[in-house]
Amino acid sequence: MSTRNERSELSPASHQVAGDADRSALNADSGLPPPATEAEIARHEARLGTELPPSYRRFLLSSNGLGNDEEDSRLLGIEEVGWLRDIDPSVAESWSEPRSGDSWSVPDELYFVYGPEQDPIHLRREYVSDTLLIGYWDDGVVLLNPHVKTPEGEWEAWHLAPWLPGATRYRSFQELIEDRLGGRS
Repeated sequence: MSTRNERSELSPASHQVAGDADRSALNADSGLPPPATEAEIARHEARLGTELPPSYRRFLLSSNGLGNDEEDSRLLGIEEVGWLRDIDPSVAESWSEPRSGDSWSVPDELYFVYGPEQDPIHLRREYVSDTLLIGYWDDGVVLLNPHVKTPEGEWEAWHLAPWLPGATRYRSFQELIEDRLGGRS
């Protein structure tokens, strides 16, 4: 999706002290989409019926999406973001159904494992239809899961793809982005 030297430009925490005009100028120079405004984000939070997680909001305030329709990997602009069950019901349905031999819910000791020790098969399928679709990567989808939140309000982030036995999960959107920009997918 991006190269390592773009990391500082794309990190969700970047530009926190810059004003809107400064961010727009930085984005124009880097080829990134212009940032979303607080008003745009608030309007879409109302449309979605939820407050977005902090690291994802910071990203949108830095760049309202990333990539384009011709690329294999892209993050959607806030106006395109929506619940998976509404945007792509067939994906939501196919991943929500229990597989033969699967128990419906994965125990916490298997589910709450992140990083290299994680087994993507330990996916809580009952959460899939309630996830927020925020992008597409490598023939899969990038999702935010409102069922798993940190005390700071971060939502679990997922990369769900047909070639994975489940989903690669992250504690937050920021962790997902740092992993992708670091080249470990």
